Amino acid sequence: MVMEERPQRISYFPIEAMDPDMMVVMERCAREGTPRPESSAVRAHSPGAFWAFDVAWDKLFRHGVVDHSIKELCRVYVSRSVKCEYCGNQRSGEARESGMTESKFDALVNFETSGAYSERERAALSYAEAITWRLDPDDEFWTRLSRHFSEEELVELACFISLTMGQQSWIRLLNIDHHQVMAGTVASMAPGFETPDDVALTTARDDYWAAPSA
Repeated sequence: MVMEERPQRISYFPIEAMDPDMMVVMERCAREGTPRPESSAVRAHSPGAFWAFDVAWDKLFRHGVVDHSIKELCRVYVSRSVKCEYCGNQRSGEARESGMTESKFDALVNFETSGAYSERERAALSYAEAITWRLDPDDEFWTRLSRHFSEEELVELACFISLTMGQQSWIRLLNIDHHQVMAGTVASMAPGFETPDDVALTTARDDYWAAPSA
């Protein structure tokens, strides 16, 4: 299957026009990924948006009280829910280093019945599901969450899910792609997306997660 080429909707802010502080962030994106440079280069059109996102992402995703691996699962769950290919084809290096494998992401659609997740992970994903799909959960849902998370953790996790859902719902509209800004790094790329040629081959497969038939 050949994926249709779609026009990019908002340009990348030129790297050469960024100030030194912005370049520190861009270099980190190229070195560590999640986010990678392209989405940051779009946000750079608005310095306020650029820095608001960077500060919030640092506090909610890179740091905080909830396990980073759980937040990474929720991030990819949102990607697959809103079909943001740009975000869904990235993987947190920190989560990988903690032992998270692709099998965790492959089972996300059926997280409640899959044996791939712990009870705590399933509870977190049910939280992401309720926020993403605007569900109206009952008391049992909240009892389940309270068994696994403190109120501080529930607030942090909800704010992170909401941040990533809002950003990904927007980013999917932009038709941006990897390896277009500060190219040459594979930081945080999912397997099969390490190079532009790999991207073309992977997205052409019938079992690609964002294929129209998927």
